[in-house]
Amino acid sequence: MTGIAFHDHHVIQGEQAVTDHPGATLQTVLGSCVSACLHDPVRQIGGMNHFLLPDDGNRTDMRYASASMERLVNELLKRGALRDRLQAKLFGGARIMPSLPDIGRRNAEAALTFLRSEGIACLSQSLGGTQARRVRFWPATGRAQQLLIDRNAALQDPALTREAPRVQSGSVELF
Repeated sequence: MTGIAFHDHHVIQGEQAVTDHPGATLQTVLGSCVSACLHDPVRQIGGMNHFLLPDDGNRTDMRYASASMERLVNELLKRGALRDRLQAKLFGGARIMPSLPDIGRRNAEAALTFLRSEGIACLSQSLGGTQARRVRFWPATGRAQQLLIDRNAALQDPALTREAPRVQSGSVELF
């Protein structure tokens, strides 16, 4: 989704959104998946992606890190952002199920490797751990906020993983 004049948009797995609308927020819920929030402070444009899997060489499937990251950067560049001004904030990569392979760690490493190889500054990151996150991003300003989701609360109230994030105590803002 690009160039949409929306105020709140939920970015789902395998999707991205880019906007310069001053009041827009992009939001998502992450477990082992990773979202990159990219922002050009001069152009006042930004975008968010949400990918599920680390790289396997697939450059077209948005579920994979490299395709998702590349497409997000390219869309921002098409809309007037400059690569050397892009700033990133990364979220997700949790190990939700300890008995399964640590796909979250591999997703986080893939995002960090991409940013390094492209010369994009990573201003902040909240990666790893064992809790899911709800993330809200204001693309025009680059402001981001996350709320860690308590696993037991999420199991008791599945709406916690579907609703748009709300500002609550215990949330963390990354500027």
